[in-house]
Amino acid sequence: MREPPPAASGVEDASGPASGAVPWHALSTERAFERLESGPSGLADEQARERLSRHGPNVLERQKGEGPLKLLWRQVNSPFIWVLIVSAVLAVVMGKVTDGLVVAAVVVLNTLIGFVQEFRAGKAIEALSRMVPQNATVVRAGHKRAVPAAELVPGDVVEIAAGDKVPADMRLVGSRNLQVEEAALTGESVPAAKQPSVVAEDAELGDRTSVVFGGTLVTSGVGQAVVIATGGATELGRISEMLSEATDLQTPLTKALASIAKVITVAILVVSVLLLGVGLWRGYDLSEAVVVAITLAVAAIPEGLPAIVTIALAIGVQRMAARRAVIRKLPAVETLGSTTVICSDKTGTLTRNEMTVQALWTPTGRYTVTGVGYAPRGELRRDGPALSESLLPDDAKELLLAGALCNDAALEGGDGDWRMTGDPTEGALVVAAEKAGLRVEESRARFTRVDAIPFESENQFMATLHDDGREGRVLLLKGAPEVVLARCELDGVVSREDVLEEVERLARRGMRVLAVASRQVPEAKDQLALEDVGGGLELLGLQGMMDPPREEAIEAVRACHEAGIVVKMITGDHLATAEAIGAKLGLQEPGMPGVAGAKLGALDDTQLAHVAESTNVFARVAPEHKLRLVRALQGRGHVVAMTGDGVNDAPALKQANIGVAMGITGTAVSKEAADIVLTDDNFASIAAAVEEGRRVYDNLIKSLAFVLPTNLGLALILLCGVAFFPIQDIGGKAVPLMAMLPTQLLWINLVATVSLALPLAFEAREPDVMRRRPRRPDAPVLSHFVVMRTGLVALLMAAGAIGLFLWEYSRELPAVGHARALAEAQTMAVNTVISFQIFYMVMCRTLTGSVRKVGLFSNPTVFMGIGALVLLQLAFMYVPFMRRIFGTAPLSLEAIGLSVLVGAVVLPAVGLEKWLRGRKDGGPVQRPRAREREDEDHTPPPGRRERLPA
Repeated sequence: MREPPPAASGVEDASGPASGAVPWHALSTERAFERLESGPSGLADEQARERLSRHGPNVLERQKGEGPLKLLWRQVNSPFIWVLIVSAVLAVVMGKVTDGLVVAAVVVLNTLIGFVQEFRAGKAIEALSRMVPQNATVVRAGHKRAVPAAELVPGDVVEIAAGDKVPADMRLVGSRNLQVEEAALTGESVPAAKQPSVVAEDAELGDRTSVVFGGTLVTSGVGQAVVIATGGATELGRISEMLSEATDLQTPLTKALASIAKVITVAILVVSVLLLGVGLWRGYDLSEAVVVAITLAVAAIPEGLPAIVTIALAIGVQRMAARRAVIRKLPAVETLGSTTVICSDKTGTLTRNEMTVQALWTPTGRYTVTGVGYAPRGELRRDGPALSESLLPDDAKELLLAGALCNDAALEGGDGDWRMTGDPTEGALVVAAEKAGLRVEESRARFTRVDAIPFESENQFMATLHDDGREGRVLLLKGAPEVVLARCELDGVVSREDVLEEVERLARRGMRVLAVASRQVPEAKDQLALEDVGGGLELLGLQGMMDPPREEAIEAVRACHEAGIVVKMITGDHLATAEAIGAKLGLQEPGMPGVAGAKLGALDDTQLAHVAESTNVFARVAPEHKLRLVRALQGRGHVVAMTGDGVNDAPALKQANIGVAMGITGTAVSKEAADIVLTDDNFASIAAAVEEGRRVYDNLIKSLAFVLPTNLGLALILLCGVAFFPIQDIGGKAVPLMAMLPTQLLWINLVATVSLALPLAFEAREPDVMRRRPRRPDAPVLSHFVVMRTGLVALLMAAGAIGLFLWEYSRELPAVGHARALAEAQTMAVNTVISFQIFYMVMCRTLTGSVRKVGLFSNPTVFMGIGALVLLQLAFMYVPFMRRIFGTAPLSLEAIGLSVLVGAVVLPAVGLEKWLRGRKDGGPVQRPRAREREDEDHTPPPGRRERLPA
């Protein structure tokens, strides 16, 4: 491979792999030292100080979050709040102190709710900074010393060992059995073997085996490396920068409610000005005309709506927590319901994160191992019934036993709580032997290990020496198939090409393949050397393993498809593995190709958008690819949910409309960047959360459809009064006749409306909630039916309240005088509106059909809300201090019954409207997906050979 020429400016150009300036993984160690102007003895102290001043400390800059005052201002700076503030001030100026204080209290309450919600948001950048270790072992001027990790500079030589957190991006110059857990950066499900050997210049991040990255964890072995990038120039720093550039998007509901607020506010201001003019034209005093305009604003603004939305979302949070999804940001509850695409990580989310042997091959046959996970439940099958231990062919038994003996992993636990200690790949071999009936611990005691050559990435194999249980010893070897095969002598039953073809067949099925071999050695042999495994071994067979998909994830993917949600898998694993898992999950048809990250990097934005839309499996994906995929899908109008557990997922998690982090395996960075954290790391919980999100959205629409007619109806009552009600001459002053006082309007808007709207947040889900397509993100919340329903109910409410107000006022005026007659008439108007609300709330429990559809008693809080409101309304009419505050009067039983009777008119009216609309609307559209095909059925080749005793 041709290496690029050295930079003229030395380390000035050594900005690390994150910058793309130097392909360090493709340079030899000598060239890396040359470019960094360093060497095996490290830097001199003066060089280190100079570079520290030039490159800065090895830390990630923390982004400052918004201060409390800015958060508070954002809560106040909304159209509804400004209109209410102006109304409160004007009311106090006009002498209506009580009215003004009540309105001001509403403003304070809504502001506090929003402030507390946003103040609790996480700070993902701070979590990133905590991933850099505090100290490192560095070689300077030929001497080892411990220095703060913040003082590392490019060119420093650092030593790392098992348990260390890698302090910076570094090019390896030496290693022994070094393995590094890179899942946080690459998504790989097992530790990556690292060695200094040069790799291809175009290698993806997960394939750069000669480089270790800051923030990852050394799981075994030791290594020595030279620092190539620090601080913001590292891969971790690059992700930090992307994270700060990713934008938190508004949810569809918050955008829609903001748009509604602007429209309602403008309409209220226009109508209030017109009402002021009409009042003055009709002879109102200026102060009375202004109070009427204020009253209209108070009546028309749905003051309780922000509180209703917040509380409804909070209820959704509690329900989702019960389904293993913890919500960090309230609006995320609703956004889940509008999700059109879920981009999911593979390892642990769609799969079990438990490597499992699924196929065996010996020179005489093929076998399938059933059962998944670490629990030793399962069996061995060969073209038919399961094989018991007594019927287990000797070649299969010896292959399984050798894989368990040449092994350092251990299976612990029992009764459904099994734990694996050691490497996941070795653990899979132990479990496979247990499933076939071999007792591994007993076998290890019987075939005592004498010596071993541990696995090293340079060798790609592990060898062990055992007593064979008789009078000899046996050497066992397991490792990469091509490495093991080169050391075997084949006896003609199968050829080298046959074995490699089988390896390729298993690899195409997404499996990681290990070969196992053995040979007898003299009894006197008690130490192993590399020359002992140089040749002359007998190939026992192959074991193919993979991290199998979760059964519940398969069902969840199917449920998402039925709900019209596309599921895409974005993983750092190899392409063949991703394609095989994608087919098993039903994400795509078997044989359909996925797309690797290298190809994504070469696409422009237009091409990427097409690939993102048409492909469902992406492998070997880097952080910037994930971010671009999410943005491309959003550019196509999708509402994207993104799952992940690593640092590499954090920018995409933040950019996505919904970021979903893993609670068990997830890093602190991914959790802080996400909106939702899954406590069980299970994709099925995402599907459950989507279902819950749709239920929450349905219930919010029910609340909106319930609240808006009241506000419009109250506004119509006031408009009709100003335009047509007579003006009374009271003490020589022209006083307008008003059907309701401002405080009475607030009573209806806050106490009555909220107590009835909140029970709707507890409604059970509609039966077809997961058979609908996702709603369009640009679909208006105020749909045609909501607008028509609002107008119908508002007209009925206004007509009933005005009619009973005029009837009661004219009936009582001669007997009790203006003040008492007005108080009773206004109280009757309020009662009528509340009666409408109670009956209409029952009709809103389902938007499309009869209440019987969801069950009359399925939501007990409905009756609790009605009961609470009835008690409050009795206090409103009969408790003296309440009458003084709200200007009400006690009513007779006859008047109350008449109000209830008029309010019940809404039942047949809305029932007829539902029936007519139901005849026009079609059913939900379903989109079935093809299921995965069963694995190929293979006929084993004939013949058998005798094996060593097991």
